[in-house]
Formats: sequence, structure tokens, C-alpha cells
Amino acid sequence: MDPKGQKVKLNDGHFIPVLGFGTYAPPEVAKRDALEFTPFAIEVGFRHVDCAHAYQNEEQIGQAIRSKIADGTVKREDIFCTSKLWCTSFRPELVRPALEKSLKSLQLDYVDLYIMHYPLALKPGEELYPKDENGKLIADSVDFCRTWEALERCKDAGLAKSIGVSNFNHKQLEKILNKPGLKYKPVCNQVECHPYLNQRKLLDFCKSHDIVLVAYSALGSQRVKGWVNLNHPVLLEDPVLSAIAQKHKKTPALVALRYQIQRGVVVLAKGNNKAWIKENMQKMNFFTKLSFPFHDYDVNF
Repeated sequence: MDPKGQKVKLNDGHFIPVLGFGTYAPPEVAKRDALEFTPFAIEVGFRHVDCAHAYQNEEQIGQAIRSKIADGTVKREDIFCTSKLWCTSFRPELVRPALEKSLKSLQLDYVDLYIMHYPLALKPGEELYPKDENGKLIADSVDFCRTWEALERCKDAGLAKSIGVSNFNHKQLEKILNKPGLKYKPVCNQVECHPYLNQRKLLDFCKSHDIVLVAYSALGSQRVKGWVNLNHPVLLEDPVLSAIAQKHKKTPALVALRYQIQRGVVVLAKGNNKAWIKENMQKMNFFTKLSFPFHDYDVNF
């Protein structure tokens, strides 16, 4: 298995590399990290770059991609670039302008994949997280099936080669799949997925509808107070994962990534350490099929 060349065919005929470089970073370092680590990731072999308007660093990622095209490392067609539609632009008339804004920031004529970031519409405006006087998010009454129709038009216009969703459960996916007049099925559903949250039921559902599951937080939930209980165990310190890694002379992180690829899941790896980024790409090509005795666990299947 060589992740540099391995791709998965999407239901619209396009192909997505099985190993992607995730570009999310905390806001205070997002722009700096994008400029420093994205070019390096491309240099060592990553060809799938996962972006989003909400990460607030698409301009820097665009500069990084352009620099690697300019120096001959890659051609545009070598890069599979994903962007995401943020929740404040779910009204159908706002979808294409939002995509065009991302394209301008990324310095691209098209993205390879454009996905709805969450199945929740928020009040339109410049704020990413509009809140009321009580600090609660202000939702917008938009049926995401109408948003999906606007994404279909973006695909027809050539602004996105493929379209998909993120953080959808199976009922929300069914709502799109069963929508009258559906033109294109989602090609993927990007969700948090790792051995402690392996999403088996959702993965099986997606496979049954020819939808690729894309895993983020593949090395465990972010250790951020308010997002996860900091008393919960750390995935990369798990004794089972560590034992498998020791047996195969790999790191627990590489085993966790291999776990997803072996299941037919496209996996995103992100990092702010060049040695780790290089290791993810260059040492993933081990052939032994691994056995993973983890329990099945889904959230909001």
C-alpha cells in the first residue's frame, strides 16, 4: 500500500487520494501554519489538501499551492483541493458567492471537492458564529436540501468537480438522497472518526450508497477544554494501539491512520511538525494487514 498513489473512486467518476493533509489550526496560528507546513506537505508527497472557509487560512493555503506549482513540484491537476461551505452561507443565493470567495483566496479556478461543513444553517453575515444576547447561536431557517441544489449548480458550472457533505448522520444523508429531483448524490461525508469513535454503522450506510467516508481527527478528538473531557484517555497512548505499533515497528499515529485506510476510509492527517508530516506520508507503505480489536462506536448514527 503506497498512499502516494492510492486513490478511491467517487460516485461521480472522480478520484480522491486516500491520505489528505488537514489544514485546520487554532485561529492564532492558522495562517502561519498554513504558510509553513502546506508547502512542505506537498513536497513530501501529499496531493490531497483539505481546506475550509471557516479555518480562515485559505489565502495562505492558496499561496502555498501556487508556490509549489510555480517551482515545478506539482501541476494543478496533481492537487486534490477540498473547501467547505460555511453555515452562514446556506441560503441558495449565497452558495456560489461563497465558493467564488474561496476560489479567489485559493487562487484556483475550481476546487476538486466542495462540501457543506455542517447540516445546520446559521444567520448570514460576517460573523462565523452569530450569537444572540444570551450567547446562543442564531440559526437560519434554510432547508439544507435547497442548499444542496445550489451546490449541484456549482458543480454544473465547473466551479467544483465533486460535491459532498460533512458531519451528517444517516437520516440527514437520507433526506438528500431521497430528495425529489436529486441530480448528484454526495460523493462523501466527512466526520470525526478514529478507533475510539469508529463510526461503523455510518460507514456501512455510506458504503451501501456509494458515499466515501472521510475521517478527520483520525488521531483522536482535539484535546481542547470544552470540546472533550480532558480526563478521557488519549488515543495515541492506548495500550492496544501501542502494542500493534510496537509489533510492526511503527508509531501509534501511523497505525491509527492505516486503520482507516484499511477500512476503505479516506483519512486526513494534519500536523505542525515537519518530521511527523513526512513520516505520515513516507512510512505509510507497509503491506501487512493489521488486526484491530476495537469496539464499534457511533455518535448520532
